Amino acid sequence: MDTIPQRIASLRAAMKNAGVDACLVPSSDPHLSEYLPARWQARQWLSGFTGSMGTLIVTRDFAGVWADSRYWVQAEAELAGSGIQLVKIISAASADHLGWIAKTLSAGQTLAVDGDSLGLAAAKALQAALEQAGARLRTDLDLIDAIDPQRPPLPDAPVYQHESAFAPQSRADKLARLRAAMDEAGADWHFLSTLDDIAWSFNLRGSDVNYNPVFISHALLSRQQATLFVGEGKVSAELRAQLAADGVEVRPYAQAKPALAALPAGASLLLDPRRVTLGLRQAVNPAARVIEAINPSTLFKSCKTEEEAAHIRGAMEQDGAALCEFFAWFEGEVNRSRVTELTIDEEITAARARRPGFVSPSFGTIAGFNANGALPHYHATAAAHSEIKGDGLLLIDSGGQYLGGTTDITRVVAVGAPSAEQKRDFTLVLKGTIGLSMAHFPRGTLSPMLDALARAPLWQQDIDFGHGTGHGVGYFLNVHEGPQSISRAVPDANMAMQEGMVTSIEPGVYRPGRWGVRIENLVLNVASSQNEFGDFLRFETLTLCPIDTRCLDFNLLSRAEVDWLNQYHEEVRSRLLPLVDGAAREWLLANTETI
Repeated sequence: MDTIPQRIASLRAAMKNAGVDACLVPSSDPHLSEYLPARWQARQWLSGFTGSMGTLIVTRDFAGVWADSRYWVQAEAELAGSGIQLVKIISAASADHLGWIAKTLSAGQTLAVDGDSLGLAAAKALQAALEQAGARLRTDLDLIDAIDPQRPPLPDAPVYQHESAFAPQSRADKLARLRAAMDEAGADWHFLSTLDDIAWSFNLRGSDVNYNPVFISHALLSRQQATLFVGEGKVSAELRAQLAADGVEVRPYAQAKPALAALPAGASLLLDPRRVTLGLRQAVNPAARVIEAINPSTLFKSCKTEEEAAHIRGAMEQDGAALCEFFAWFEGEVNRSRVTELTIDEEITAARARRPGFVSPSFGTIAGFNANGALPHYHATAAAHSEIKGDGLLLIDSGGQYLGGTTDITRVVAVGAPSAEQKRDFTLVLKGTIGLSMAHFPRGTLSPMLDALARAPLWQQDIDFGHGTGHGVGYFLNVHEGPQSISRAVPDANMAMQEGMVTSIEPGVYRPGRWGVRIENLVLNVASSQNEFGDFLRFETLTLCPIDTRCLDFNLLSRAEVDWLNQYHEEVRSRLLPLVDGAAREWLLANTETI
């Protein structure tokens, strides 16, 4: 099956054999991961659309991918000629495909989806849409197995211990905290399926998922014992012994479902309905009582300790020094020799790799020149990329995984002479970044409430952007982490801002076919003051890299904004100067001058 139409035809044949009328293929795996191991990239394999988010629905006479505005241009190009339609949705949170299902399927028809890769919350919404149509849901079929004989196996990379020098909380202490939370919830057992929760809880790391140092696994905790379900051969004898000393048993990955089925009658099980699949929920012994609540580890790992925050600051310094080296190289080469968007990725990764503690990129580098920068999730390929030359703006969104932290930064730099309109957009975005960075807010403020602070300067000019303003960031873990989200998400109590949370601030402006601007720093929630009005937090900016003042329209900046930028550049200079020399040092000095 060399072509997308042939693969879709094969799926339709399998659907007919199974007696189903429609098949839904989500961008998901049994752990509801953002970045999927090759085995579960079925939506990409079937459609050819490579965006990280999207839903494929195939019926006997229709095939369509639902994708949000970040991917419209990309999806149109990748789906061209495949017979698969792009269905445009406004945001990743949209449920438009459910409305389509309710209107399109007829009474008595059947839709199939692999229950092992369907989130429990998504399954409930899907079931409601099918009931509206009088249609039936089947979750016991994995049609991809039936049509792809070369489907990749489970990853087999080894699991390793997060070095104790960078893991200030011991595994035993973390498991004790989880058991205390279980007691508080009235649970005898707790099941974990999200990979970053498991990696954090057990102080373990892996490389099964691109960019995220996690490993494919499930975990089950009782009051006395913990069981880690992981592929055979991935945990060494030495590590098994260390885990056993902390009361952790290692069992084969496939035994997670049977373990849930074997829970004692009357047992109480804590699981997170937003972080577990339908297939796993259905495996639980019906005689057990299920307590639905957020994974306690999700809340615990979002609040970094003082020791972890110190390591993160160190990682930010190393990352900033690497960026100084990269930008010094770039300024010396652009418009003098051939530099492409692919070259940017190579050089920025090489600069980080020379820094102590670096492990890998934290996501695929986004380097978009002029029109490509207007695509928020643009990814240059060998077949489709731009040379960087002439005049314009280059947007670079990149990050690194270090043993002591995870980085994520976006900078836009001038190539040649930026236009007045480009400078205006850049300055408005910077005003949004500064406006939110300077915020003070009561402890417990729901994070979506802060979103408008970054958008206000853009709204003032009737401009907006289609993605969230900020996401949580892990500690040598996933670059996108909950529960907090500075966005237009519907707030819930778990999104309360607490001390120690690390979050991005990244407003943007995107002009299709012309250019894009996004300026991103990571910030840490730190204590501000306590007074008669309450307990307040503020943001400490963690990211250390100059902001290109050549792109500024100074007439649009207030005195307070200029002061913020000067103070930021003074901090960047003082922290990075001891770590760079030669051309990187000269570049740092030139780009942190007072304005």
